Amino acid sequence: MKDKFYHYIQELQDTITTKLEEVDGKATFQEDIWQRPEGGGGRTRVIENGEVFEKGGVNISGVHGELPKSMQAYFGVEDADFYACGLSLVLHPKNPMVPTVHANWRYFEMYDKQGNIVDQWFGGGQDLTPYYLFDEDAQHFHHVCKKACDPHNPEFYKTYKKRCDDYFWNAHRNEARGIGGLFFDYCKATGEMDMQAWYDFVTEIGNSFLNSYIPIVIKRKNLVYTKQQRNWQEIRRGRYVEFNLVHDKGTLFGLKTNGRIESILMSLPPHVQWRYDHQPKAGSEEERLIKILKHPVEWC
Repeated sequence: MKDKFYHYIQELQDTITTKLEEVDGKATFQEDIWQRPEGGGGRTRVIENGEVFEKGGVNISGVHGELPKSMQAYFGVEDADFYACGLSLVLHPKNPMVPTVHANWRYFEMYDKQGNIVDQWFGGGQDLTPYYLFDEDAQHFHHVCKKACDPHNPEFYKTYKKRCDDYFWNAHRNEARGIGGLFFDYCKATGEMDMQAWYDFVTEIGNSFLNSYIPIVIKRKNLVYTKQQRNWQEIRRGRYVEFNLVHDKGTLFGLKTNGRIESILMSLPPHVQWRYDHQPKAGSEEERLIKILKHPVEWC
């Protein structure tokens, strides 16, 4: 399964970066092949200073070795080895009318010292972080997510949408990072879903990504915006950074397994503001966004 999924994410990375370069029309991805001393490595692709994308990364990795003691304690195991692979992407557009997007699809195996698989699972999801909220964009994104989920289980969208709302929650701010999407983890073989069924589900979600996001980018990328709106985008990006550094489990896992720091932190935007006690103007679009982030909406 691990070889099959790694081959899938290699192809998906090519598909996604090719389309993003086409949409941007100016910048191209810089590729960086890296190796992890303890085992494995990855292929990082970063785009910067484009016509559409100010900064973004579409990265794949496949790493293996002894599970660090801190992670063994987390999983409740001893003397375990692991293999983890996945594709992770974050895109920060220049225009504040275009939302930031994040996605990740991953596979994990754990072994005893004889090399036997003692646990395995899939995880992943995708979520949207707008700075100015267009309801039809949120509806489109969530509709594509639901359409990808429904053939596998009619309850998946509802369940994983709720988990996304719960996970991407800046508890110290009492607000969501964005308007959600899907989040699933520890997807293990059961009576109804064997590992092949989970593979089929996760890959369908991955294959749906471009359709969920690119139509929104094309619709909004040429809208006119003001300096004040750009400032608001940078202030909200600060909340994005706060979540990634304070709450995100993927960031923590990468740091604790001696992951490549440049790849782990590629999700951080290039221009960010933190203003003391900044409050949006009453009745503004900025205030409307904040109100929705405090009370997640059912978009479809």
